[in-house]
Amino acid sequence: MALYLGFDVGTQGTKALLIDDVQRAVVARASASYGLIEGLPSGHAEQHPDTWATALREVTTRILQQADLRELAGIGVSGQQHGAVVLDASGAVVRPAKLWCDTSAADEAAELSSRTGRAIPAGFTAPKLAWMRRHEPELWRKVDLVLLPHDWVNWKLTGLATMEPGDASGTGWLDPQARAFCARTMRLIDPRLPGMLPPLVESGSIAGTLTAEGAAWLGLPRECVGIPVSSGGGDNMMSAIGAGATREGVAVLSLGTSATVFAHSSRAIVDPEGLIAPFCDSTGGWLPLLCVMNATGVLEEVCAAFGSDLETLTRQAEQVEPGCGGLLFVPYLVGERVPNLPRASGALEGIRPGLLRPGVVFRAALEGVALNLALGVERLRALGLGIDTVRAVGGGARNALWRSILADALEATVVPLSEPETAALGAALQAAWTRRRSEGEHIGIDAVASGWASPAGAPARPDARRVLVMRAARERLERAGRA
Repeated sequence: MALYLGFDVGTQGTKALLIDDVQRAVVARASASYGLIEGLPSGHAEQHPDTWATALREVTTRILQQADLRELAGIGVSGQQHGAVVLDASGAVVRPAKLWCDTSAADEAAELSSRTGRAIPAGFTAPKLAWMRRHEPELWRKVDLVLLPHDWVNWKLTGLATMEPGDASGTGWLDPQARAFCARTMRLIDPRLPGMLPPLVESGSIAGTLTAEGAAWLGLPRECVGIPVSSGGGDNMMSAIGAGATREGVAVLSLGTSATVFAHSSRAIVDPEGLIAPFCDSTGGWLPLLCVMNATGVLEEVCAAFGSDLETLTRQAEQVEPGCGGLLFVPYLVGERVPNLPRASGALEGIRPGLLRPGVVFRAALEGVALNLALGVERLRALGLGIDTVRAVGGGARNALWRSILADALEATVVPLSEPETAALGAALQAAWTRRRSEGEHIGIDAVASGWASPAGAPARPDARRVLVMRAARERLERAGRA
């Protein structure tokens, strides 16, 4: 056996997968849920890193109940992107982390975009630091170290602070083409910032080894002390590994609180309009990525409004014709990144008698999110990425009706994958790849990841008649975004 443990520290919870790299099997899995800090002003979204620590210990305990980890070979960590974890000189958290879905720094994002000459979305890390410097100067003066969520977990495990290009390319201060920090952008945020960041390590390298303190913090047996912790990466980068987007030609659609579409590229792809994130991946390549902020959260709002559940509303929505009789759900409930509308709100357009029934509104919500994704996918295609098939992962990918709607909206075949936790799987696979390379084996990440991403059920294929309906609705949504 060659056991590797992968963690995914997300917005709604933390997942853990234990894999056997020799048998190519998942040995154990666990999850723990949590939420955002409540009562914050509109546009603010925060979590305290202590919340992640509690969840990590909980899932580790559950993994230990399923498997013997005394011969664990390595650990990999995936984390939600863009979060600003700020520490003082003693390593204490200065304030809760502002998350990817926090849009309170929209003004700072606009200012940084203007001064740098490139689009930096409000959800990126850089505007959050600029916001803190402006609005919380006393707290900002205490900050000695800035980390991303997965970097913070690595630091707790190894005692070493590092960043890697994949996750760091979502900060706003990394040059993705050079895979290096941009000193000018950092100085625009604060002249002190270059000294507040850890060194950048190569993707897939060893971030450090598990210390006795790290093992105790996580609840691992003392026999694990000294095992390698890989560089890790952002959740999208790790999901790419777990879903097999480790070579060109494979696109992935991840449906969670936010939704992303991304594909591996051997070259940097920079969108002059700034809509497609020019991310690095966490294997040494690049990961051009579309991210929309409104996905499963839109469905949950509809469920709450009608006092119903996803299964019931899905059954009702299956009886509704595509296009919902002209009802268009504009899904920008928490603002939006693509299109760049951080202060936008949602809307229902085309309301007529009989269209406010639960099944109609729910199908309109499914279509609205799918149509917004379709606008972004068209941008990916315009930049040269061929997308005719996507692998669907995440909680939303389990909904067969939504997969069918997505196939029509994206005009692409949608293939669900059997492993829902591709970010945690990718973290474990990266850990296996890192250790094998560190021991002198010449192996690429695609060889390590190949075969893990197996389909679950029949693919959803676009239907010519429904595609025409979705095209017309997509044009309406695009007009609504410009209004």
